[in-house]
Amino acid sequence: MANAEQALSRAFDLIVYGASGFTGRLVAEHLLSTYGAIGEIRWAMAGRSTTKLAEVRALIGGPSSLPLIAADASDPASLKAMAESAKVIISTVGPYQLYGEGLVAASSAAGTDYVDLCGEPAWMAAMIRKYGEAAQASGARIVFSCGFDSIPFDLGVFFLEQQARETFGLPAMRVRGRVRKMKGDFSGGTAASLLATVVTCVPQCQPVATMWG
Repeated sequence: MANAEQALSRAFDLIVYGASGFTGRLVAEHLLSTYGAIGEIRWAMAGRSTTKLAEVRALIGGPSSLPLIAADASDPASLKAMAESAKVIISTVGPYQLYGEGLVAASSAAGTDYVDLCGEPAWMAAMIRKYGEAAQASGARIVFSCGFDSIPFDLGVFFLEQQARETFGLPAMRVRGRVRKMKGDFSGGTAASLLATVVTCVPQCQPVATMWG
């Protein structure tokens, strides 16, 4: 994170970017129920349309005093302003390989901590190569895949390691996981991310297919 003086001057502790979408709304709803609109945590809802944000704010029971911020992935100036106003930004705006780079760049430059729930490995690797040095220089902590498949993997491994310590006195050195069955449907955002990943990979995979075809 940016130095202490810069951090204290930020208007918000936390901004939820993409709060009018399905996942962003769930995050905003949790923050509201946990911390309230005006309290210990100074937070705001951000997205392309303040009209839609206001509708979601009302839907989750938020008061008009809960701040709304207009920010668009196609408008670098709006992303820069948002990044410079917060200590931490949670981004739920995907597919990240289509809409995520601008905010990673802005956060890295501003020393703003950034978390998302990305599940697009090639894009994450590209962002690390491209903005890793800038983030280190500014003090920004860029954390991808926060909460991505968190129940079967993040929390599942945590529980397993707890059991291993209790049973054997040591953590497991290696954990493998697989999904045998799923219930429910993909969200629109997950489906869009999957499609974008496939479209991105096709040109890279084509020479291999041609060689073996």
